Amino acid sequence: MSTELAKTAGSLAIRPDQTNWTPEQAAVLRQGGIDNDVTPAELSGFLHLSQRTGLDPFTRQVYLIGRWDNRQKRKVFTPQTSIDGYRVIAHRVVAAAGHTLGYEDTLWCDASGRWYDVWLSDEAPAAAKVVVVRNGQRFPAVAKYSEYVQRGKEDKVIGLWGKMPATMTAKCAEALALRMAFPHDLAGVYTAEEMAQADNPESERHLRSVQPGEADPWATAAPARDFVAEAHAAATADEVRQIYRDASAAGYGPGTATLQEIAEVGKAKAAAPAVPAATPADAVTDAEFVDPVAEAEQQLRATAARVGLDTLDANFQQSYGLPIGEAGVQQLVEMTQILNGTAGAA
Repeated sequence: MSTELAKTAGSLAIRPDQTNWTPEQAAVLRQGGIDNDVTPAELSGFLHLSQRTGLDPFTRQVYLIGRWDNRQKRKVFTPQTSIDGYRVIAHRVVAAAGHTLGYEDTLWCDASGRWYDVWLSDEAPAAAKVVVVRNGQRFPAVAKYSEYVQRGKEDKVIGLWGKMPATMTAKCAEALALRMAFPHDLAGVYTAEEMAQADNPESERHLRSVQPGEADPWATAAPARDFVAEAHAAATADEVRQIYRDASAAGYGPGTATLQEIAEVGKAKAAAPAVPAATPADAVTDAEFVDPVAEAEQQLRATAARVGLDTLDANFQQSYGLPIGEAGVQQLVEMTQILNGTAGAA
């Protein structure tokens, strides 16, 4: 930012060499909802994030929001933006780099696993899929409605999630895809659409006596690992491979959105220039970062060729109502099993 630009922007302009908020800036931030519970480290991190992303905290393009943390016994402030803020950053980055940015058609999925390019039902979709295309490279992401929906008392869906569930689910999927396409530019900040679920009330706990030496079955379980967030934060592809292996051991199958996103992150990090290193015999290799949908389609076509089915594409679309290229892993695997059963009976 030039001196002239900083001058014309007024006393609230954030300079690139600034290390602390000025008194004028701090006063405006306090008026925006940041109270005295915020720590100096949280304020410094917010300043660095605003400088790095170019989002304006004084027009609410990015802001700090406080939520009570039971572990720290205090209100913890985290940066948050909207999906529009993500789009602003993405367009700035591609414009500066001379790249291209586009999207494939958004898809919504029902509870049976069937995908639609338009969601007309009054019921909420089970998931949404968004594919961001940056300079020709695809970054697909799937967001499950149940993981992001905002609920209030008595588990009732509230806010925009109750009025526009398909739109909100698609925004979460878009945020995931954009963060995969722009990991360095969007690291450390999440969208309001994704974080609405953070305000969901905790389940009520019942009080009862526990005998000495008895384990408490009502005790709050340790928080589950966020494997996707760990993958994005990993410094190397080797670290992502370990996270991929841990997620698999935790029960995530190759068709889950979690492993799909970890695989995409791993492929992106593996493609970056790196110093070659020895690979342990039991390490996850680059070959394991395979698109599970593409792998399932390949197995289906190989099975069809083996049993002599020349009309696979037509038969699949007639059975599932969509072409193979738009099908999910579950449908592809199911069709493969059907063909294998037919071949065994022949």
